[in-house]
Amino acid sequence: MASFERVSPALKEILLKLYRAEKPVEIDHHLYEFGSVEYHVQSSAADPQNNYLSISTPLLSQGAMPSYGLSSYSTQMVKQVCSDAVEIVEPAKEGYQLTLKINFAKIPRGKDYFKVITQISSVQAVILCSQLKEMLRNVNSQDTSQGKNKPIKLVYHPREPFYVIRQPQKITAVFPLRFKEHSDVIIATAFFQELMDVGSSEKWAKAPPCTWSPIPPPELRGEPLEDLSTNGGFVSFEISSRHVEDKKLDKTVWSLLNFYAYVKKHVKCTRGFIQRRMQKRLESLVEVLHKEKLEEKEDVKFKGKVFRPFMLLQTKLKKRTRASSILLHTEASDDASYVFINSGLRNS
Repeated sequence: MASFERVSPALKEILLKLYRAEKPVEIDHHLYEFGSVEYHVQSSAADPQNNYLSISTPLLSQGAMPSYGLSSYSTQMVKQVCSDAVEIVEPAKEGYQLTLKINFAKIPRGKDYFKVITQISSVQAVILCSQLKEMLRNVNSQDTSQGKNKPIKLVYHPREPFYVIRQPQKITAVFPLRFKEHSDVIIATAFFQELMDVGSSEKWAKAPPCTWSPIPPPELRGEPLEDLSTNGGFVSFEISSRHVEDKKLDKTVWSLLNFYAYVKKHVKCTRGFIQRRMQKRLESLVEVLHKEKLEEKEDVKFKGKVFRPFMLLQTKLKKRTRASSILLHTEASDDASYVFINSGLRNS
């Protein structure tokens, strides 16, 4: 999965072109992005200063959010991010949750214009983050009307949902993990086990406690079977009030929304590391074979016989293979995937 970005690069490029255009531009453009997000940009040559941006984004949770449109909290967050050059149009255009009217004449002409347009291009991320913030900011709430202990399914990508469970004095976030390749499952499992060990250390005592299990946690009992069918297990984080205080709330929300991307990036990088190390070991073994073959051709014949150091070659190869395995174990001891590397060498 691609990392969830705060700013839409494509939308930012379109808005910059409109702002920098020397002549009025007639545009009616639809833009689609990751997570079923749609932007509709409209600009008329008859009214070049007023441009319209409509946004359609799936709600994180159909049960905890309004059936259509944005909550008052999300609308407030959008107003805080946007400058005086942006006005929220109510009601939004049909088929969209939010419509903004952008007046380019009110955007400063100095270096600040780039910052303002960047903020406008981040509106979809603001909407998405505000929905999760609304759930997490009342972690100590004793209100049971919102379904305490009942999992809330959050979806910003159809194939990668996760759950939030409100519990007394804490909120638990649960991520079901799925991978296409069996080797990715091995790497991810080793990573999660290492993550639990590191998270339980005194150094990371203030971080949200992390647990991994190959089976669904008790909190997800009763959820649809298709949502609980995984090959990578379930990762859970316990979020308390200290993790959502002030600026920590932004960091916590951003970490949760990007957790899937972080895991898959780690798996991809680890797989690349394994492949590079094994390729280097293979090249070194081929070099040994080639060197011994050249030496064999230069053997001196004694009394009609040729001395062929085949046994010597076998002995050297065994020593080098054993040394390579030990070296890999040492170099990758901090990486949870060294077992996979050594098993690959033994099977080769």
